[in-house]
Amino acid sequence: MRNIFYYKNHYLDFFKSLKPEVRKKFNWTLQLISVIEHVPEKYFRHIRNSSGLFEIRVEVGSSIYRVFSFFDEGNLIILINGFQKKTQKTPKEEIYLAEKLKKQYFDEKEK
Repeated sequence: MRNIFYYKNHYLDFFKSLKPEVRKKFNWTLQLISVIEHVPEKYFRHIRNSSGLFEIRVEVGSSIYRVFSFFDEGNLIILINGFQKKTQKTPKEEIYLAEKLKKQYFDEKEK
């Protein structure tokens, strides 16, 4: 079983901006990730060429949403920034922000 933690308000602010049906799908997906040992890549996958970032993927109708996350201390998943994906490729500025937030999290944890 995995535990899920929201770093600051980055994920929660994104979540609050979503329509109810998208929120419901995110809640379902997070529940799936927390209880299934081998989560299908359709919902949770590693971002290549990153420092251990993962993306949580949600599709509702023709809309696609992503939330970046990373692991801390084994089964603890930290959720950070989210966005609606509008192109095939994940925007570099979103990956950059996720890397920055991950570093910030571990820097604060060390203090």
